[in-house]
Amino acid sequence: MARHYSLIDGWSASYPETTGYIVPTLLAVSGRLGEPEHKERARRMLDWLVGIQLADGGFQGGRIDAQPVVSVTFNTGQILIGLAAGVQTFGDVYADAMHAAASFLRDSQDCDGCWRSHPSPFAAPGDKAYETHAALGLFAAETAAPGYGYAEAGLREVDWALGRQRANGWITDCCLNDPERPLTHTLGYFLRGVIGAYDASGDRVYLEGARRTADALVAAQRTDGALAGRLTHDWHPAVEWVCLTGVAQVAECWLLLAERTRDNGYVAAAQAANRFVRRTVDLDGPDDRRGGVKGSFPVDGDYGPYEYLNWAAKFAIDANLAELRLS
Repeated sequence: MARHYSLIDGWSASYPETTGYIVPTLLAVSGRLGEPEHKERARRMLDWLVGIQLADGGFQGGRIDAQPVVSVTFNTGQILIGLAAGVQTFGDVYADAMHAAASFLRDSQDCDGCWRSHPSPFAAPGDKAYETHAALGLFAAETAAPGYGYAEAGLREVDWALGRQRANGWITDCCLNDPERPLTHTLGYFLRGVIGAYDASGDRVYLEGARRTADALVAAQRTDGALAGRLTHDWHPAVEWVCLTGVAQVAECWLLLAERTRDNGYVAAAQAANRFVRRTVDLDGPDDRRGGVKGSFPVDGDYGPYEYLNWAAKFAIDANLAELRLS
């Protein structure tokens, strides 16, 4: 799956990380539409991922043409989400690759639950609380193949990350490159992983932790449904542009929390967020842009400037599927 389409220089090379977690989105769309094309595309993507898995079970960071080619915790967790979906949908053909990736994450974890030994060379140094989204891959692997300690490792990481959460829902060390002004994209990653921990364990401490951050984001939502692309420690806007990816991610998380809490306030916030993102999507025009979701709105914002990102489209699809499911 190409990383993006750029208005400046066209299509990029393929992006392993997001190719992985786009797999379950294509499978969900295939199931909803009752057609096989998206399912077959998901299978081809999985086959490609298996072919580029590294000897230690991990996966590289960055695009397929990026250097250095080294195993990265976060990217491996995202691809693990797809491999686990592949096992559940297509059977054991993807089991070895899934176990190798899950074991890589389980066995490389520090004693406090944080992952530090395989950081991304394409992000700023330091701990990353948004790697709760890598724990989401371990929860998916546990569902596909229980009994290997995958969920326990994921919960240890989420416990560590919740230790970075303040009373107002703020999370320290939760950004790719600017922890004082985190992206809504990485906040969305954090939130989704904590919800996954609640689903995996049933422990309400995770539901309460997710709600602290989700409620703060509801309060930070603009009247047009958007969220600022970066937020300060007191949840004030740090920039004027919007990270469309983050808005879609948070919208889906609000809807997941609505399913688990019956709080209709989350539904209203998510519907407004989804409407904002939908208004930015071209439904006609050139093939390269039609249906795409920009990194930022306006398109020259600092997150994926002048680019339509594959994961922005993925999360927009997920959020709209969640809204359809609730309605």
